[in-house]
Amino acid sequence: MTQTALILGANGKVGDHVARAFRAAGWSTRAYQRGTDMTKAALGCDVIFNGLNPPNYHDWATILPAITTQVLAAAKASGATVLFPGNVYVYGSQPGPWDDTTPHRPVTRKGRIRAEVEARYRDAAADGVQTIILHAGDFIDPDSDQDLMSIVMLRKLDKGIVTTMGDPDADHAYAYLPDMARVMVMLAEKRAELPAFSDTAFPGHTLTTRELTEALSQMTGHPLSIRRFPWWALRLGAPFSELARELSEMRYLYDTPHRLSGKALSTCLPDFRATPLGEVLRTMLPQQERFATAA
Repeated sequence: MTQTALILGANGKVGDHVARAFRAAGWSTRAYQRGTDMTKAALGCDVIFNGLNPPNYHDWATILPAITTQVLAAAKASGATVLFPGNVYVYGSQPGPWDDTTPHRPVTRKGRIRAEVEARYRDAAADGVQTIILHAGDFIDPDSDQDLMSIVMLRKLDKGIVTTMGDPDADHAYAYLPDMARVMVMLAEKRAELPAFSDTAFPGHTLTTRELTEALSQMTGHPLSIRRFPWWALRLGAPFSELARELSEMRYLYDTPHRLSGKALSTCLPDFRATPLGEVLRTMLPQQERFATAA
């Protein structure tokens, strides 16, 4: 029998990749329409993927708890398992590598909100709702130029510049979205073997800005230099821009060396193979450079 996944946020970066991964694995998918009855939409579904997120970090304190309440009610009524993409905000600045045993010690307001949301999913296990959380680093989206690496770090690549948002020698975790989506589906298909609350780290690829710059320079055959991101400009714009204020709060992550452990994932999904880093980085190049490096 074909299994069905309800995709919340199907038009978003993560939701789109997850929906495609489910369909590639033979699942049926339903795209949830914002503002409609989520519980009704979830009836008959085996999994609810919660990819809903307010744009530009808008009003997380109100919107994220409200979304969580809806998702938990829909999962309880339908019996569906919740899949939730977690980020690294909950870990704060403590030493890594981070995994399911790392205590939540957020150092920002957004981190505390995410920790509270995850705690609600954990508590819901006692009420019969199964949740699978997959924590991951900054997204790399091969189908869009709206991830942070494209918008900021590689925005001036055609001028020979890679922008670093912090210490260029600090490890930073990245999640290639097609890989993350495949893992989400693989975990959903193993849900009967997982506990009522499952917290797994997605290691993705970890590299410093300097390593990124050197790799791209070798791939393109062009010398590249590193420039610092002008955080001062965001501070100036903060009184007038919500996004500027919210991004500034997360600055610490770019000076905090971090990585996500892959031990639990490799134990749970021994057959998963990540896309090689070279292939991932090639998707971030301008189209003409992609062809040149593939030749």
